[in-house]
Amino acid sequence: MKAVVLVGGEGTRLRPVTLTTPKPLLPIANQAFLERQLRWLARHGVDEVVLSLGYRADAFEKHFPDGRFDDVRLHYKVEDEPLGTAGAIKFAADGIDERFVVWNGDVLTALDLTAMVAFHDARRAEATISLYEVEDPSAFGVVPTRDDGRVIAFVEKPPADRAPTKWINAGTYILEPGFLDRIPARLNVSVERETFPRMLESDGALFGYKSDTYWLDIGTPQKYLDAQADVLAGHVGLPPTAEAKEHAPGVWVQGHPVFDGAAVEGPALLGDGSVLAPGSIVAQSVIGPAVHVGRDCRIERSVLLADARLGDGVVVTDAVVGPSASVGAGAVLSDLTLIGADAHVAAGARLSGARVASNPMGESTSSGGI
Repeated sequence: MKAVVLVGGEGTRLRPVTLTTPKPLLPIANQAFLERQLRWLARHGVDEVVLSLGYRADAFEKHFPDGRFDDVRLHYKVEDEPLGTAGAIKFAADGIDERFVVWNGDVLTALDLTAMVAFHDARRAEATISLYEVEDPSAFGVVPTRDDGRVIAFVEKPPADRAPTKWINAGTYILEPGFLDRIPARLNVSVERETFPRMLESDGALFGYKSDTYWLDIGTPQKYLDAQADVLAGHVGLPPTAEAKEHAPGVWVQGHPVFDGAAVEGPALLGDGSVLAPGSIVAQSVIGPAVHVGRDCRIERSVLLADARLGDGVVVTDAVVGPSASVGAGAVLSDLTLIGADAHVAAGARLSGARVASNPMGESTSSGGI
């Protein structure tokens, strides 16, 4: 089976981390998010994937230099200009003449894709949308359906007390090749706001597949951290990565981290070659490969990406420290602070909700903070 994966977005809400690494290649529990989801697709029979690219297309080709991941063959389609979700699907799916899957590259999910395909086939659907129930649908587009799953309306971001349903569009679609005829070529068109609603006007065979399996849009700093915690907690299966070993209950290690004299409280993951100096404390966090944490540091509910360096006495709470970034002794990072790749935080700095990026001169710039 073939799939189109939409990974062309700029990931602006996760800047400056996404200035150097596109969001789908950011690690979730020390594995690139896209790799994790390609394995999910492969488990359900997908062996060929077209990546619909825009922002930093070169990074994907560099990450997958052989044009494959495990047993999944990869093809690249790069948009010259933004085409919207529908336009991107039509552009990337050019030449596909069989039923195919579309997955939105913002979504971490454990959806039973095999069951969704069976649902689609049983109803002879032209398009099937995955649906997920949320407590507050006011930030989403909701999709009411009949008892058999046929979609009857699309309601964009309704007030919670007036929403006709709590089932939202969850960003995975099963499409027949004829669906592509509904999308004009080379135009910026939204599949969610334009193509799907127009199907209802023509009585198209559009269905919604309801699933209560794990689903999360990772596109904000808080959701990116939530995804790490959920993967460590086993919400999408254990181990959190294929090569991780459980050192103690809830404490996972990859390769050979060094943490004698440090305290690690699960759920947590320590990457290969990482070093935690004596007196440091790590709780509910992901430590990337080759990270160095100084003495008497405390890291809670945070992510330190590959090769990051923390001086002595640093406190990191609910924050992300980017690859090869450095944090000076005694600094405090909190409240969804994001430190970009190669950036430097001065000793003793106190940053709350800040964004720190390295500029082309090798110096760091920041916004926010206290």
